[in-house]
Amino acid sequence: MPLHIETPLIESLPLSDACGRTVLLKLDALQPPGSFKLRGIGAACESHAARGARRFVSSSGGNAGIAVAHAGRRLGIPVVVVVPESATARARHLIAQEGAEVRVHGESWMEANAHALSMVDGSDAFLHPFDDPLLWRGHATMIDEAARQGPRPDAIVLSVGGGGLLCGVAEGLRRNGWSDVPVVAVETEGAASLHAALHAGRRVTLDAITSIASSLGAKQVCEEAFRVATETAVVSTTVNDRAAVAACLRFVDDHRIVVEPACGAALAVVYDRAAELARYATVLVIVCGGATATLAQLESWAQALP
Repeated sequence: MPLHIETPLIESLPLSDACGRTVLLKLDALQPPGSFKLRGIGAACESHAARGARRFVSSSGGNAGIAVAHAGRRLGIPVVVVVPESATARARHLIAQEGAEVRVHGESWMEANAHALSMVDGSDAFLHPFDDPLLWRGHATMIDEAARQGPRPDAIVLSVGGGGLLCGVAEGLRRNGWSDVPVVAVETEGAASLHAALHAGRRVTLDAITSIASSLGAKQVCEEAFRVATETAVVSTTVNDRAAVAACLRFVDDHRIVVEPACGAALAVVYDRAAELARYATVLVIVCGGATATLAQLESWAQALP
């Protein structure tokens, strides 16, 4: 049995009413560690374990680290997660709660990642949070499930950080004969590395991440995600932090599920009837989740954001 669970695909009447079209939700916020990350990371960890890995090493300030820690606990393999100084106390607690060793290094994820790579020896497996074909194949299972669970959508809406989810969904669309289904890829302003890359015509590195949606905080999108976005039917758009947080709070009221602003970005384009959705009668939203935000934190952000 895989480490991830099959998640529900439901029709959302509240979001359908708000958006003026049929909205389906793939509820990956219900994965045991709280986000879709377990699909790909769980598959990668199982693959490495089968090849004899004796320790998992990863770098993450949030959901990927929690997923690696969860997978390691389930497989009985020790885990070390290197987090940047910017990682929240809640993120560190959730990683440690799964039994992993948490090490803090550097101001940014890039510095934490470099340190994690320096720790890897011959008996270790390194788990990248988003840039790994093993992850993409695992993430693609959500589309395998969606193809069994419900109707073919006219478009899929998802959030983009480093690009792992986008790559996985693209692979899932291909292997289910849905390659012509367009993807609306949403980022928050201040963390929009894919959007910037598409405008520049090449991958670019953001000077800094200024969005509160830290789970979308990759300064550069991975190469495969850029290829997917330029060679397939991907529409890139952005929302501001306020819209993402407002969507999270509405989603709590509508579906009793707390998600991070990184996930709220995708929900925001639906709640706000974004022009990018105007041509589609049925949209499927990947509710990717996120375990490091709390209701109190969302309410605090809502009050503080301009």
